[in-house]
Amino acid sequence: MVPFPGRGADQVGFDRPELMRILDLYGRMVAAGEWRDYAMDFDRHAATFAAFRRTAERPQARVEKRPALRGKQGMWTLFGEHGQVLKRGHDLAGVLAPMERRLLKAVED
Repeated sequence: MVPFPGRGADQVGFDRPELMRILDLYGRMVAAGEWRDYAMDFDRHAATFAAFRRTAERPQARVEKRPALRGKQGMWTLFGEHGQVLKRGHDLAGVLAPMERRLLKAVED
């Protein structure tokens, strides 16, 4: 991994398979009309992917990778629109499952 210019090498980020999994879900949610924009944030402690229904509001969903919690409750956390923790775990696929189920409901309607 190459550090982002201007930032130290101790920055947390998503590796390619993780980012592809997240962006795959994002693309399907955009196609279903649920999401329209996203943002990513990287710092020393966590990497965050936030998805928005509209640009000027708070994120509808936020996925956070926090490697310091790897040995405890899991380094992946899915937050809802109001900041509530929807799912935690060691596996990204399991943490994204509630959003995948939501996508199935959106397609059925």
